[in-house]
Amino acid sequence: MNISILIYSGISFLILFSVAKISFKLNLVDFPSQRKLHTIPVAFTGGLAISITYLIAIKLFDVSINNLNLISSISLLMALIGFIDDKYTLNIGGKLSLQIIPIFYLVVIESINLESLGNFNYFELKLNTFSIPFTLICVLFLTNAFNYFDGIDGHLSLASISTLSILYFLSPDENIRLYLMIIMLPIFIFLFFNFSIINLPKLFLGDSGSLLLGFIISFVLIYYANQKISHPILLAWSISIFVYEFMSINLKRVMDKKDPFLAGLDHLHHLLLEKTNSIFLVNLFTSSMNVIFFIIGYASFTFVNPFISLIIFIFLFIIFFVLRNKLLSIKKT
Repeated sequence: MNISILIYSGISFLILFSVAKISFKLNLVDFPSQRKLHTIPVAFTGGLAISITYLIAIKLFDVSINNLNLISSISLLMALIGFIDDKYTLNIGGKLSLQIIPIFYLVVIESINLESLGNFNYFELKLNTFSIPFTLICVLFLTNAFNYFDGIDGHLSLASISTLSILYFLSPDENIRLYLMIIMLPIFIFLFFNFSIINLPKLFLGDSGSLLLGFIISFVLIYYANQKISHPILLAWSISIFVYEFMSINLKRVMDKKDPFLAGLDHLHHLLLEKTNSIFLVNLFTSSMNVIFFIIGYASFTFVNPFISLIIFIFLFIIFFVLRNKLLSIKKT
């Protein structure tokens, strides 16, 4: 297994390096603009490179869980959709229409859909006939919530690693843990390119990467819930920072009568970067907050009950939303 991991690491590095070099030759780069922080053209194909490594991993490792391998295979299609968006800047209708295709395939054709939101002692939230539409909407929202997190170097990658690490902790199954390691490893290696460590060619995840990671993690969460590996409220806690931020941005924009789909600099990482002027501190804060939120949720679930954990999840979102709006109002003044 150690040899396979080393080989996989080497393959991941070579693919990321090759894609970075080829991208510049093919002009697949993100150019600086007023709403972007980088000052030089940067290849936006990191996500596409990672998706290729996931396909290789299916042949290299024996995960022995068909649904997880299927998720990795279909994720390439989501990465390609993100790549098309990066290259041609699709409108919101075009983006969502294309994104729904791989989601629909797994949910409807392969029947990987959420069956229940869990037993909360006093009641059980079974989805029944709402299972398919609810799953479609949730996966679409969560996939785009990951896209919201991609704005500064390392931000989405480290936040995704925090979620994958939590899922690793929640599962006792060695096959599932191996799968999560397969997903995490290329993200770790990608960070060396993203931060251009030892003068490696700089790479962005791009929409191909953000949609890829959101898509994979969404369906892994569904797998966990359906296989009763973990209670759905704990799975919600594992992605709390993504959920809170996505809901906060869109709720605030609707309250201000702004287009919720319009790109802007009102994301939490932009607000924190303006205050700290440190990418390191912003990444540390958001990734740590995701882990801290999970610890709160896990403690309330373990030592009290799932219902109280759900109440705290909602209450903590309200606190997050209020504090975030205060930070936004300070920026405006």
